[in-house]
Amino acid sequence: MLSGSSALRWVLVAPGSLALGAVLTHFEVPASWILGAILVSGAMALSTGTELPVNQHFYRFARGIIGILAGLPLVGMPPRDLPGLLPPGLFVAVITLGIGIAGGLLLARAQKDISEESGILSMLAGGASMMPAIASDVGADARYVALAQYLRLLTVSMTLPVAASFMAHPADSAAAAPTASVQDNWGMIALVVAVALLGDPLGRLIRLPVPSVLAPLLITVGVSLVLPDGLSMTPPEILQIIAFMSIGWVCGGALSVPALRAFARNLPATIGFIVVVMAACALTALALVPWLGITYFEAYLATSPGALETVLALGAEGGAGPEVVAIQIIRLLCVLLIAAWLPQVIRLVTGKWRKGRED
Repeated sequence: MLSGSSALRWVLVAPGSLALGAVLTHFEVPASWILGAILVSGAMALSTGTELPVNQHFYRFARGIIGILAGLPLVGMPPRDLPGLLPPGLFVAVITLGIGIAGGLLLARAQKDISEESGILSMLAGGASMMPAIASDVGADARYVALAQYLRLLTVSMTLPVAASFMAHPADSAAAAPTASVQDNWGMIALVVAVALLGDPLGRLIRLPVPSVLAPLLITVGVSLVLPDGLSMTPPEILQIIAFMSIGWVCGGALSVPALRAFARNLPATIGFIVVVMAACALTALALVPWLGITYFEAYLATSPGALETVLALGAEGGAGPEVVAIQIIRLLCVLLIAAWLPQVIRLVTGKWRKGRED
């Protein structure tokens, strides 16, 4: 139940977030709905000095929608492309994950107010919209994770088009034809809502890590494989917007002056990591050019640390091959698995690190 003051604040925050998100979307700002919700709910929390709580049942449903959206690209990957692209995809994933885990652990050791879980989730490149949702389930600070992830997303999204404009596109490039939009129907909408609602309890039943995200993701992939042609589990746009705004509300509504001060203290280290991971991905792309026989433009897009929507748009415009999508999806899946099993990963990595120091 919401108190009177809390309900009154939501009367202002919900439409305000929608309006600001629409403005940011018009100007093509990355993660516009999430950022708009962070700004509006954060301003409300800071101005009133009181956190703005989000209903947990609503937030669990929203995370289910995020999980469905994460599963849809996996459905679109042609199975015949996977075997040959799996090794380079894993190569890119290992390098990116290694940098993220090492950077997150170093950040946690340097800054005592950041936990290892928060440090690693804030540094993992890819799946920015899902990291705050996962943070809530593994005990990390969703506020710091969201701020760090969207700073990286904004940086990558802004630099990608500039960098790509200086690269040679495939010689036989031709802009990909737009795919026909799938007409929503009430049956598919009901299916999407059911998966978002039931994914979490089903995931908990079989002991999946981060069940609110991973269970809907896996159900989406399984169901989509047997759907007739012309039907898609793509959530209606309004549900996508609500899910994205819920992520922003959870992060922005929990903001406080001490939390912002803590983020400001860690800002140099966060920016430094963003520069390091972007440079490492650009160098990794050099290895993919002879390996897959593709242009550096395609390799650069395939290894870009996030901003998948921007990557796909640039790839379609520049005539990039399926390698871009396949490698991005392989890495995204690896990132999600690592994030979902984060407590176990931390115990494994830190245990080996301590053992090495003792030896």
